[in-house]
Amino acid sequence: MNSQDQFEPQIIAFTCHYCAYAAADLAGIMRLQYPASIRIIKLPCSGTIDLLHILKAFEEGSDGVFVAGCLEGGCHFIEGNLRAKKRVQRAKSILDSVGLGRDRLEMFFMSSSEGPRFAEVAREMTERIRNLGPNPIKGA
Repeated sequence: MNSQDQFEPQIIAFTCHYCAYAAADLAGIMRLQYPASIRIIKLPCSGTIDLLHILKAFEEGSDGVFVAGCLEGGCHFIEGNLRAKKRVQRAKSILDSVGLGRDRLEMFFMSSSEGPRFAEVAREMTERIRNLGPNPIKGA
């Protein structure tokens, strides 16, 4: 067994209070399985995510990050999730330029009733990051 097989990625999920966090909560209520290494940080709105929050998560050693907000067109704060989407795109460019790679970060949209979708996203991101390997700046 090589070290890649043993690698369990640490992933931060920045979730909006109204939709994505509620979807994560519903996944728990439904007893849906998703990796325990996902760390959820609840935001009032995904639009409150700052570029620095995303970059700090990587600096602190996270292997991957995802931002999850309301469905496009369904944000409780009108366009908060669209602002988050733009910030995620900017962060992806920065991650590419510093050598971490844009694939370690993603934005997802979901409604509060999509517990299965949250669990699916968590598994999808974990598999993606597992394939990319550990954050190369972790412990540096």
